Amino acid sequence: MAAPAARSASLSGLLPAQTSLEYALLDAVTQQEKDDLIYQYLQKVDGWEQDLAVPELPEGLEWLNTEEPLSIHKDLCGKVVVLDFFTYCCINCIHVLPDLHALERRFSDTDGLLIVGVHSAKFPNEKVSDNIKSAILRYDITHPVVNDADASLWQELEVSCWPTLVILGPRGNMLFSLIGEGHKDKLFSYTSIALKYYKDRGQIRDGKVGIKLFKESLPPSPLLFPGKVASDHATGRLVVADTGHHRILVIQKNGQIQYSIGGPNPGRKDGMFSESSFNSPQGVAIVNNAIYVADTENHLIRKIDLDAEKVSTVAGIGIQGTDTEGGERGEKQPISSPWDVVVGTSGSEVQRNNILWIAMAGTHQIWALLLDSGSLPKRSELEKGTCLRVAGSGNEENRNNAYPHKAGFAQPSGLALASGDPWSCLFVADSESSTVRTISLKDGAVKHLVGGERDPMNLFAFGDIDGVGINVKLQHPLGVAWDAKRNLLYVADSYNHKIKVVDPKTKVCSTLAGTGDANDAASSFAESAFNEPGGLCVGESGRLLYVADTNNHQIKVMDLEAETVSVLPIFKPDSAVVDGPFPREKQKTVPKVPKSAPNIQLAPVTVCPGQTLQLKLKLDLPPGTKLTEGVPSCWFLTAEGNEWLLQEQAPSGDIESISSQPTIALRIPTDCLSLEAVLSVSVFLYYCSADSSACMMKGILFRQPLQITDTQPGCGAPVELTHVF
Repeated sequence: MAAPAARSASLSGLLPAQTSLEYALLDAVTQQEKDDLIYQYLQKVDGWEQDLAVPELPEGLEWLNTEEPLSIHKDLCGKVVVLDFFTYCCINCIHVLPDLHALERRFSDTDGLLIVGVHSAKFPNEKVSDNIKSAILRYDITHPVVNDADASLWQELEVSCWPTLVILGPRGNMLFSLIGEGHKDKLFSYTSIALKYYKDRGQIRDGKVGIKLFKESLPPSPLLFPGKVASDHATGRLVVADTGHHRILVIQKNGQIQYSIGGPNPGRKDGMFSESSFNSPQGVAIVNNAIYVADTENHLIRKIDLDAEKVSTVAGIGIQGTDTEGGERGEKQPISSPWDVVVGTSGSEVQRNNILWIAMAGTHQIWALLLDSGSLPKRSELEKGTCLRVAGSGNEENRNNAYPHKAGFAQPSGLALASGDPWSCLFVADSESSTVRTISLKDGAVKHLVGGERDPMNLFAFGDIDGVGINVKLQHPLGVAWDAKRNLLYVADSYNHKIKVVDPKTKVCSTLAGTGDANDAASSFAESAFNEPGGLCVGESGRLLYVADTNNHQIKVMDLEAETVSVLPIFKPDSAVVDGPFPREKQKTVPKVPKSAPNIQLAPVTVCPGQTLQLKLKLDLPPGTKLTEGVPSCWFLTAEGNEWLLQEQAPSGDIESISSQPTIALRIPTDCLSLEAVLSVSVFLYYCSADSSACMMKGILFRQPLQITDTQPGCGAPVELTHVF
């Protein structure tokens, strides 16, 4: 039977039929009734005179996890295909990945099913293929992924939000779309019945697609995205969270591996070293030959007993918890994404190492696990094994408060303890507020040290500015380490690719090492380079600072006396392994506005050389939506054919609040090469539904014609760029 003719496709073409199906499914009682409705729907859609055919992807795009670029209408012909339109920083997209992993375990390409990730970046930095490769490794994505950097297919299909799943039939014909997260049952039903429907008609090919996993092409390396590092002050050994390899390494001072525990695959198993497993571990702390591990993606705290060579679980139940109070015994207490740990005391007595402090990133709080009976600030005596919240309301905020339960953190990711007077505090690297905070060990008061700003709701006060206190600007710091010898705090200023130092007495913060470029260089402090360092610790009696240089897959060693940086060679006995950097790519600039976006032609304005033209953004979101937290909405200026217009001009900026939108200032050059020009303002808004179940992007293009004259026009009113989405 000849295939139906194809017609131009967008998701809106599926909407009427699929909406009718989903209403009918609500009334169905049994699974058989639901399956029959889906099968009948497929008969209807497959019988259309013209397919809703997905257009081919442009040539020249980079494909990952494949032997060669794939063609939708050639290589994927004869398959049921799930296109996953995602962007790697979107939490909703990350939540869909377990559903896709489960689907891949049930059906393979030989069964006729293939998943293809279509990476459609939210903002320019996500277009860099190196970053997408890192995400593929971190999230264990084993299906093909295409870097559709300019969102070509996204625009063709008029996709409107992340994540969006589009299910295709064996002719590249669109069958279903699923928008947002939480549709696992529909995903399984739609794909399984589509496979049955087309197998009944002999249209499914069982051939394999050439998969070549990116991780299999990596050069041999002892470390993969190491997240944290800790020093054993008794022996000088290091403990490294080899996060990408899902294991913990105990390393001697010369770099020789003494123990490798867990890995290379993720898992959740206690027992002897040879059988135990972890899932993307982060924070590590060692005391008395015991290592405590923040087993982040297992939502557990694990204990490694180096004497018995055994691993056990001391907190968490293995699934993500939502409890923001705690109080159960550790092994019965659900917890959420622990990111760092440090062992110490509550400060009310001599050092006993009876408390494990936990940076609980998933609930934006600081917790504690009692390793022995003891007390916490503003708490009575607690039994050994109790696991509970110490500070933080659970709201994602940059809020300081004398009452620890009323304070607010934003994804705390690093901890350091200064238990002696006059400090007697816990230092917290609060990554999403880009601050370093303190928690008093005496009364629990949460105070500001450096970074951020005074508005507790503003989580966008980041940058790279040395200075004092609130005037300091950091960017997503992930680690802190206390130097008791010098009374200084070291900070892994991760997204600025620097190591900084803070004097807690004066609140002065300055750059210690790193150029600020995401690179790899071991030299003097001033000439060294890091790539998103995630953790650090002081060793050798304060002489050395060890840095987990995460995206360089290295442990760097900073000699604090000689002011030099070197790489610690990690090797097994009798077999040295050398780490190597990832190749880097140039970053693309202005993203394309979706073809369905409004294109607004403004009335010409008259300007003169040297004048500053003001453009005031006045955009309204749909009711019941809010700007996506952590993803900067943005604007770009372009002047095609008249690039001289933008000389010495900031070509882009962020939109941090819909209630306080920026005014863009354009200074007309004194030397104008033309008397007429058109300025284009591209705006991209990223927003979520009120319940954050789906994220969306809307673009708009304003075209402002300029007529340039030598006559001084006076100070005109700002041009208002107005639109209601």
